[in-house]
Amino acid sequence: MESVKIWKVGEIANLTGVSIRTLHHYDEIGLLPPSHRSGAGHRLYTESDVQRLQCILSLRELGFSLEQTAKLLDSAECSPRQVIEMHRAHLRELNERQIKLLGRLDQLHVKLVEAESSDINDLFKLIMEIEMMETFKECYTTEQLESLEKRRREVGPERIEQVQNEWHELIGLVRNEMDAGTDPTEPHVQKLAKRWMGLVAEFTGGRKDIEESLGKVYKKDPNAAAKHGFDIDAAMMQYVGKAWAAHNDPSASA
Repeated sequence: MESVKIWKVGEIANLTGVSIRTLHHYDEIGLLPPSHRSGAGHRLYTESDVQRLQCILSLRELGFSLEQTAKLLDSAECSPRQVIEMHRAHLRELNERQIKLLGRLDQLHVKLVEAESSDINDLFKLIMEIEMMETFKECYTTEQLESLEKRRREVGPERIEQVQNEWHELIGLVRNEMDAGTDPTEPHVQKLAKRWMGLVAEFTGGRKDIEESLGKVYKKDPNAAAKHGFDIDAAMMQYVGKAWAAHNDPSASA
């Protein structure tokens, strides 16, 4: 019978670069309890423990909290293979965003080399793109960004274009009501708010946590939508919010 290979906590730390203190902490909170202990109580890790450690580190890299990581790993829906697939997809998406930004930098560099100057509009676009990337990284977890990218691929370019057109139409209708001084609690404005929230739900996939992160984006940068060509400002967000609140609680507008 083949013997099971085991490693002491210090050996695991040396082989993986994960500190002994971190391994102790993972054990104490039940995230990575070693499969065995010596007669003296020393932690002894097996290959399955090492595999779980790799999953923990990948999920942490994807933005999951320790609590979320524990729930995922203890569920039947999350296998080591699935964790690796998620991590690979995240790195591919990160690489694509970096390549896109590199392309813009290359274009700007060529202009600077050839003409020793650059179009100020190119600089504005580049700065805006860098700032938006930073805003998104601050407001969304890595897992949320990957989920949004996966949803974008699933929806496809045709539906994305259709939704963008719907947004522009809806924003125009809401803007007309605002300019006309219509009370946001009016029934027809509530219908616009319901349609608005429906499009938001389609973007987020119905995930409340992503919807909350989207709110953080607008709180950090009220002009985030305008930067992407949508005529939405803080006043409109507040107007739609009042209409949506009235829709959910008719008595409040009575």
